[in-house]
Amino acid sequence: MPIYEFRCRRCRRKSSVFVLSYKEPFTHTCPNCGSADLTRIMSRFATVRSEEDRLESLADSADLGDVNENDPRSVARWMKRMGKEFGDELGEDFEEAIDEALAEESKSPEEKADTEDFE
Repeated sequence: MPIYEFRCRRCRRKSSVFVLSYKEPFTHTCPNCGSADLTRIMSRFATVRSEEDRLESLADSADLGDVNENDPRSVARWMKRMGKEFGDELGEDFEEAIDEALAEESKSPEEKADTEDFE
């Protein structure tokens, strides 16, 4: 029993319809303007990927071509991509930790020495 999305040709608004049976004729009207002139649109969908698939996509050499291990910003971009790939599994503060590490890396040697004195 799928949910289909439609766009009203009169008011241009999108609506979702839960279809109980594909055998019955479609008789839905726009909940905004009442028009029956609807056109079906493609819906967004998600696929479930295994951890192995996600790791393989991150290790693809084509994706690593723009990573420069000597440039912290380049590595940070790759780490953020990895974080998005794994979602909540890496924790809520994953990107924040990357940003903090980048900020620390961009400090001058004098600023780093001052910070170390307080720790």
